[in-house]
Amino acid sequence: MQKKKVFISSVQSEFTTERQLLFDYLTSDALLGKFFDPFIFENIPALNTSPSMIFLNEVENTDIYLGIFGQEYGFEDLEGISPTEREFDAATKHNKVRLVYVKQIEKRHPKEKKLIKKAENVIVRRSFITPEQLKIAVYASLINYLMENEIIRTTPFDATLNSEATIDDLNEEFIRKFIGVANRKRAFPFKKDADIKEVLTHLNLIKGDRITNAALLLFGIRPQRFFITSEVKCAHFHGLKVSKPIPSYQVYKGNVFEMIESAVDFVLSKINLYVGDRSKNVSVDVEYEIPKQAITEAIVNAIAHRNYTSNASVQVMLFADRLEVANPGSLPYELTAEMLYTAHRSIPANPLIAEAMYLFGTIERMGTGTEELANLCIDKGLKRPDFIQESDFRSVLYRPIYKIDQQATPQATPQATPQATPQVKELLKILKGEMNMAEIQKTLKLNDRKHVRLNYIQPALKLGLIELVYPKTPNHPNQKYRLSIKSK
Repeated sequence: MQKKKVFISSVQSEFTTERQLLFDYLTSDALLGKFFDPFIFENIPALNTSPSMIFLNEVENTDIYLGIFGQEYGFEDLEGISPTEREFDAATKHNKVRLVYVKQIEKRHPKEKKLIKKAENVIVRRSFITPEQLKIAVYASLINYLMENEIIRTTPFDATLNSEATIDDLNEEFIRKFIGVANRKRAFPFKKDADIKEVLTHLNLIKGDRITNAALLLFGIRPQRFFITSEVKCAHFHGLKVSKPIPSYQVYKGNVFEMIESAVDFVLSKINLYVGDRSKNVSVDVEYEIPKQAITEAIVNAIAHRNYTSNASVQVMLFADRLEVANPGSLPYELTAEMLYTAHRSIPANPLIAEAMYLFGTIERMGTGTEELANLCIDKGLKRPDFIQESDFRSVLYRPIYKIDQQATPQATPQATPQATPQVKELLKILKGEMNMAEIQKTLKLNDRKHVRLNYIQPALKLGLIELVYPKTPNHPNQKYRLSIKSK
């Protein structure tokens, strides 16, 4: 089948990032890349032809016009009309499918306001704030286009309309709680007293009177009535492997937000906790042996990206030396486990669920969660977490090394003390007093910050030879490093 051409229109200078993001997304996504061929001005070669004529010809020959409207109106021709408005008018004239996305901002050019009003009079438009929100909205619109034109007859699990559930199966109280949090954290364009159906429509969770699977998993009163395996099984073992009887075992159900909260609490209740005193501050510092944020990130990823059509459940297993979080599912073909240690493209298995989690603050930034998870553990001096793709996907977070009762766990073997590398020894020689990363790089005469972090700082932290000046906030903007008592 011939691909559908998508003409991406906007004021170029205002939406450079968004235009390129959509182009990359539509050309690389496993599903959308099969059906759509995007066009942006930036990718055409220099020609002697008038740019405006090229654009209008492209609009005439395209299948879908995708307009991004924001603050600026753009360059005006002799008649006072911008190329963006010309392109929209051409798409209207030639009866093209028109998808318009309006960025939420306070001030706009007067003519841009009129253009948005013109679009509102003839089509349904969607709003966005961040590039990621724009990408999710475009995804939902194009999937809907494929379905309505019967180009495909299936949708991603979370975007599929549930054949049994209705809006009455959703928890209105929780939806209003979600609206309040999303409005406060992400400038969500609705208030708590908003019409529920309008909110669900904005989130692409309802069509007519039918709701999606994502709506049920996010806001369902009892989602497990429809998805039996949507649950988190948590187990705590005193040794290093699965054994029976299990000392502590819980199965958590509810919506995705409730399952995340319960599973995180289960782990926190079983691991070691340091509680400070009030000698220096009125508040009491609390620090877990594994960073709470890292534990939360691992569990959030498992629930957000799992395969909900599988008969398996998410499993959270705490052992004497590690925490394993497993979920039925696999990495997108573009990603490898090693890529998860760095910033990478966000390719959610359940994009509507992931978007709602972002709005609720459960997910902070797209594509950086696993990198931050690993760095939090390493900065605390723990072994680098493992990301393992086998029949399921597992995140393994390691606990500090404690002496384990050999009789209770005969499979445990003594661990040799790691030796300091030449890089660590060099770091110890130059570390004077308290030094930040820039000072360390300058003294070592190294420009590659990542190289210094991976080969000097992290191994020294792991060996306990250096310590953080702000150990309870590893990402503190004024973070510095100093020799530990052990190294001295």
